[in-house]
Amino acid sequence: MSELKKFNRRDFMRGAGALAFSGAAYAAVGGSEEGMLWQLDPNKCTQCGQCTTHCVLNPSAVKCLNQFNICGYCDLCFGYLMPKSRNWDTGAENQLCPTSAIVRKYVEDPYYEYVIDEDRCIGCAKCVEACLLFGNASFYLQIRQDLCINCNECSIAWACPSDAFTKVPVSEPYLYLTGGTAPVE
Repeated sequence: MSELKKFNRRDFMRGAGALAFSGAAYAAVGGSEEGMLWQLDPNKCTQCGQCTTHCVLNPSAVKCLNQFNICGYCDLCFGYLMPKSRNWDTGAENQLCPTSAIVRKYVEDPYYEYVIDEDRCIGCAKCVEACLLFGNASFYLQIRQDLCINCNECSIAWACPSDAFTKVPVSEPYLYLTGGTAPVE
């Protein structure tokens, strides 16, 4: 029978322990699978609001986007205006977004473009939910890869009740509402 060698801490750190420790340290500072990024699948998102409060960044790296190719450019945008407001005007008291992150731009009568001011967007999904329920669902949430630090274990993914977070290839970092990838400006 061979005798087991006893390792002291110094021997351990020189061998496999050093590899394990360096791997743990890499994970703790945001390491991830090579070539993969966290992303939110808008087809699974339930607009729960967890993205606002569970991201390690403040404000969250999750932002609302408008998929313009399906947007109706409506004068009466439910993602922009509160559904139960007394007046259908653009006063702050009638806007659905709590941070006024949706900018309404006149195109021509009766069309308006709705652009998200991402510096103001907190990822609360109120506009996404309203656009989904009453509109054509052109608003959706995505993790902005230029903001995300790509945590090894995304804190929002752990909190997400609909398991909407997944790893995607770096070459295709954004997801469409109906599948595939979308360029994000």
